[in-house]
Amino acid sequence: MTNTSTHWFKVLCAAVVVLTAGCSSLKTPATADVAVSKAAVENAVGAGGAEFAPVEMKSAREKMALANKAMAVKDYKLAIDLATQAQADAKLAQSKANSTKAQMAADALQDDIQVLREELDRANR
Repeated sequence: MTNTSTHWFKVLCAAVVVLTAGCSSLKTPATADVAVSKAAVENAVGAGGAEFAPVEMKSAREKMALANKAMAVKDYKLAIDLATQAQADAKLAQSKANSTKAQMAADALQDDIQVLREELDRANR
């Protein structure tokens, strides 16, 4: 090989190494993102997301299914994007569920306070 062809061979080899490393490194983050998003969806379900935020839960589940399909066909960029969106929807559903449950608890507490006030008024007459 001549000096020029050796140089181009080295450049080509370096490019192959960089591209190979870049492509394989996408799979690991995609797998991690999908797993984290799956856990977020499960947490939202456990918090009552399906009952108190059904639209957000449906969206999160649909995006998780699409992320899993993207992983199956090795479209890791799409899988990461969908997993991130699913995680956001799941967190919103969990927040809505927690907020609704807290509001229900506050309402029940207000009702109990009102009952106690009425009983105090009756006892003081």
